Amino acid sequence: MPATVRKLVAGLVLLAAAAAVPAVVPGWEYALDTLFIVYLYGALALGWNILGGFAGQISFGHAAFVGIGAYATALLAGRGIPLWLAIPAGGLLAAAFSLAIGPPTFRLRGPYFAIATIGIGEATRLIALNWTALTGGASGLTLAFAPGIVPQYYGALALCTGAVLLSWWIVTSRFGMALAAIRSDPEAAATLGVQTTIAKTQALLLSAFVCGLGGGVYAIHYLFISPDSVFGFSLSISLIIMPIVGGIGTVAGPVLGSVIYTFIREQLEANFQNLDLLAFGLLLMAIVLFEPLGLIGAFDRFTRKRTAPMPPPVRSAGAGDG
Repeated sequence: MPATVRKLVAGLVLLAAAAAVPAVVPGWEYALDTLFIVYLYGALALGWNILGGFAGQISFGHAAFVGIGAYATALLAGRGIPLWLAIPAGGLLAAAFSLAIGPPTFRLRGPYFAIATIGIGEATRLIALNWTALTGGASGLTLAFAPGIVPQYYGALALCTGAVLLSWWIVTSRFGMALAAIRSDPEAAATLGVQTTIAKTQALLLSAFVCGLGGGVYAIHYLFISPDSVFGFSLSISLIIMPIVGGIGTVAGPVLGSVIYTFIREQLEANFQNLDLLAFGLLLMAIVLFEPLGLIGAFDRFTRKRTAPMPPPVRSAGAGDG
């Protein structure tokens, strides 16, 4: 069976199993809440990975898109707009914001681009913090209603599945090849005819849209948002940690990273308060030092070693002579 078919079958089996969880898992409310977080963070990490992994543009300000999507959804829902319209509207607004900041920001490269994204993220947080008439300032916004945990679960699962399909399409398309060329060598890519600024802007647009949708899903789950919760720098760092741990620039890596991130965070919150950043920092250092390609890279390397043919035995001089 070809590798692509095997991956497709495995994905369909996992999706069917995830869809059946509400009906078969005992103690379903806590389990669904935990899996909801896994799917949500998986979608957000996949959204970041479109720009940071596929295009190689490391952004430290993606919480801005999450926050815009969350606030847009909360404000629209508070005015009676149905959630199935409010959440996509938040994603579109985040995508529109990316078009405003993308072209000028992409004039910068390397650490200068990263520093600029930090500034953008902090600027949006301060605007939300001080624009009290719209955002409620430090008091935040509270949603009056939300669907039950089961619809929320399926919504997060649908978002994560859509982000996986979008990432898979990018990897297999000419657009994905252009992003890979930009990631490897922007100057060489431009020489070969790749319109680097346009391609990076398109990647940022898709990335912001996915993160904006995730912000809306976050808002309807927690029913309360504040500038520090959805625009905070710690959220941007989390979106970087998950793809790097799982495997940056891959499709499955960010989802695997979200599973590990959620498990570690749950354990730390239950047993060791305020140690999450230290633990994730140490984990990130270990991954970067010992396995830069993340857990997916380690698995691929192990699989190649297992399936590599054994070299023929070396015959000593004169063996078998006479």
